[in-house]
Formats: sequence, C-alpha cells, structure tokens
Amino acid sequence: MARIVVLTGAGISAESGLRTFRAADGLWEEHHIEDVATPEGFARDPELVLRFYNARRAAAAAATPNAAHRALARLEADGRHEVLIVTQNVDDLHERGGSRSLIHMHGALTGALCARCGHRWTAPAVMRVSDPCPACARPAARPDIVWFGEMPYRMEEIWQALRRADLFVSIGTSGNVYPAAGFVADAGHAGVETLELNLEPSAGSRLFDAARHGPATRIVPKWVAEMLGEA
Repeated sequence: MARIVVLTGAGISAESGLRTFRAADGLWEEHHIEDVATPEGFARDPELVLRFYNARRAAAAAATPNAAHRALARLEADGRHEVLIVTQNVDDLHERGGSRSLIHMHGALTGALCARCGHRWTAPAVMRVSDPCPACARPAARPDIVWFGEMPYRMEEIWQALRRADLFVSIGTSGNVYPAAGFVADAGHAGVETLELNLEPSAGSRLFDAARHGPATRIVPKWVAEMLGEA
C-alpha cells in the first residue's frame, strides 16, 4: 500500500466553474487582495469582506464536483492506497465528490469563526456583521478562512504526512503561494517521489520528478486509472 499525499489548488475546481485565485493585475474577483483577504481589511470594512465571501460561498454552492474530484475520491475509496488530500481550496467540492481524508489548510467557506473568542460553527449562506457568536454572543463573525498574514491550518500534521509519504502529487497549483509551494522540496528532501499534474508547468515544476500537463478533468482520472491498474 502506497502512502499518497495529494495537494490540490484552484486549478482542480476551475473546470467546475470556480475562478482561479487572482488575475495578473493582482485583483481577486475585482477586489484588491488587501481589502478582502487580510485581517486588516476585515478590521477596516467587515461588511465588504462578508459580502465578498457571501458571493464566493454562493458560487461554490452552485458548482458541482468534476471528474478530477471524483477520481481522487475513487482512489481513496478503493483502499489499495492510503490517500490524504491537502487542499488550498476553500470550496467543498472534494467532500461532495466523495473524499473523506481531507485537510483544508486555508479553511472553508462553509465555516464561520469568531474573531474575538475563536469559536467555530457552520456558516449560514449569508453572513452579516451583526451575527452574534454562538459562544460569546459578540458580533464578531468572520469566515473561517486563512487570510494573508495568517498561519495555515494543521501544518504540523501536513509536514508529518509529507515526510512519511511514498508519493506526493500536486494538482492544479501555481507553485507561488507558500507554504504549500514548498511541499515539493520538503518531500524531495525526505526521499519521496513527486509528481505534478497541472494545466501548465507551475513555478516549481522543475523540482518534481515527473510532470503531466493538461486539463485536470483529463489527466487526473487517467493517472488514477493507472494507479488502480486499469490503464
């Protein structure tokens, strides 16, 4: 049984209709990153930030898992390999596609977090500035999303899984956002085989032992079929 750690990024959800992270002009859904994806932006204008994530939550809810999401779930369910998916994405398409062994290192749109006491709960479809925290009752609800300047979730668990893996696979990532961009180097130093599956070569493509490029809905199911001895 091979131990496989799979990192997924925005590219795997793009074919489900969700836009990738940001455009070349630095804007994210027509907003400056510092206005909608930083603690400082939330402090300045929490209403803007909540409107932004309400729209993203609605878009994610309207999207459906694609063939790449379903293929990864099939690889996990088969049971011949130990599969852990670490996703940079905040949508829930992996879960709805059938994956169970999953870490959302950047949080999830389905979660709410109290900026005052740290309590977490399931986010409503529409979050409002006046929403009280179920634990402390203060109106300090924010999306349970890791913003720029904040530490991604469950990092020690991720590093440990990487170091004990037999194979690290990166799918649909740019290779520009750390710490995830450093996973391939860390895996390589531990002697782990590495593979990139991406639409085009990422910023760290040269660090991988092997790479395949093309749409995720084509190359991920093909790779999974090979891992299951079907191709």
